[in-house]
Amino acid sequence: MIFNKEVSLKAYNTFGIESVAAYFAVISSKQALKHALQNAPAPLLVLGGGSNILLTKDYYNNAVIAIASKGIEVIQATSNHVYLKVQAGENWSDFVDYCVATGYGGVENMALIPGNVGTAPIQNIGAYGVELKDVFESCTAIEIDTLKETIFTNEDCNFGYRHSIFKTSKYKDKYIITDVTFKLTKGTPIFYTSYGGIFKELECQGNKELSIGAIANAVKRIRTRKLPDPKLIGNSGSFFKNPIISKCNFEVLQQKFPDIVFYPQTDDHVKIPAAWLIDRLGLKGHTYRNAGVHLQQPLVLINKTGEATGQEILALARYIQEMVLENYQIHLEFEVNIL
Repeated sequence: MIFNKEVSLKAYNTFGIESVAAYFAVISSKQALKHALQNAPAPLLVLGGGSNILLTKDYYNNAVIAIASKGIEVIQATSNHVYLKVQAGENWSDFVDYCVATGYGGVENMALIPGNVGTAPIQNIGAYGVELKDVFESCTAIEIDTLKETIFTNEDCNFGYRHSIFKTSKYKDKYIITDVTFKLTKGTPIFYTSYGGIFKELECQGNKELSIGAIANAVKRIRTRKLPDPKLIGNSGSFFKNPIISKCNFEVLQQKFPDIVFYPQTDDHVKIPAAWLIDRLGLKGHTYRNAGVHLQQPLVLINKTGEATGQEILALARYIQEMVLENYQIHLEFEVNIL
């Protein structure tokens, strides 16, 4: 495994931030990964699809590796389910397209989510009423310090809203996921159409019969209207998590803002769309130097001019945090990882 020196990371992060790594290598196999871990010439920084990160430094004195392993394998099939082992470097959106084309159900609501398969469990990605945990069977991960391989089951991962065991202090930056096994449906999929306007979109398109393909296409149309394509304008999707607050705090807010949008979570907690909070503050389209808030979706921060630095985007994100806290007494958490 040869590390190249002084490599630009602009093509390896969806924000399109110009930054340089002291050492860089693309990893396409488990063997190459283990060799890189043993021979990295500097502290290691791991990139997947570069879709859930914000690079805030002009120069990283690190050995940066990009995971690019490919492969989708059917490891078990029954009359109702199929189990797929997918390599970490597979593009998530391409994987969803593969499942739809082959008639495997369960991931169609997560069409067009940017990033790679290997990083999906870390964040427990989700969209339109479905999360990764709903189709996740297990994953294989290599411990960075020991090179030991461990299989983590769904239960082991302790999934929550945009959360997994890999984000806790004990496991964060300690493991690299090499493959993920999914349990998907065959023949009799369960459709989720009530979230985010999917059903209305299906009606508008004249779909008389539900199918995983129809749902995937509806999600793609909705996302395309609302979200900028990272290939055209740098972004990392939703920058903020939707806050979950206590029912008592929500009732106080509701008295002040009767039109507040909310989704009950439990008897004691309520989820508030972060987009509603930001939009109500009039921050759609707000800019800071070369960074901006997207006009159609205020959860999305953008590299507006193509020349934004990570520090400019981070400053904008922190300003939004401050405004939301000042006006609603709610602390918005970043969904994007700050590096």
